[in-house]
Amino acid sequence: MKFEDLLSDYNLEPTDLSQFLVNALLAALLTWLVSEFYKKYGRTVSNRSQFSSNFIMLALATMLIIYIVKSSVALSLGLVGALSIVRFRAAIKEPEELTYLFLVIGIGLGMGANQPAITIIATILILALVFLYLKTKKISAHNLDSQMVLNISSKKISETDVNTTIANAFKYADLRRMSNQGDTLYMSYLIDANNFDQLSSVKNALLELDNDIELSFIENKNMIS
Repeated sequence: MKFEDLLSDYNLEPTDLSQFLVNALLAALLTWLVSEFYKKYGRTVSNRSQFSSNFIMLALATMLIIYIVKSSVALSLGLVGALSIVRFRAAIKEPEELTYLFLVIGIGLGMGANQPAITIIATILILALVFLYLKTKKISAHNLDSQMVLNISSKKISETDVNTTIANAFKYADLRRMSNQGDTLYMSYLIDANNFDQLSSVKNALLELDNDIELSFIENKNMIS
């Protein structure tokens, strides 16, 4: 049996198959670009490498679904029914994570709808605008490499004292997490640390407030390795 005969048995044309493969490769390439951009310029306090490893699969799965259902109303209704049964739960901790997921899904939708040109242009434009936005922020994209995560655990210090100490020590300090478990206060900051002496002085200042305080400084590079 010839390959063309096999395709005709499944109502496929050679052009349809080649088009699908090209779009799939473009979707994978664009998603890889988004993944690398997110790992380098993302600002979430999480393992960005692990999170972004799902991007390509998500984009290709979205593309496959759109390819299957776009030509059939019955399949579209079946998809709605299937999604009403299957409940997807994801631990999205930062709004930034959600925006990147929407971008990846958008790439899958665009390629699945056979709109490669507009998908490529839109993806590159979005990433360029995000990069320019980061450059105009108080902490630029260049300074993202010097960011560190500061985790604090204390039973004696109030959140106001901690926040005042951190704000006085760093030019950039963004509070990302704060919670109380029993009588213990947990706080996480994204800070821009210039040198070791700066970290040491902050440590000493916090120890003066609570000798039993627990501190951890994590390099930004370790968060994406």
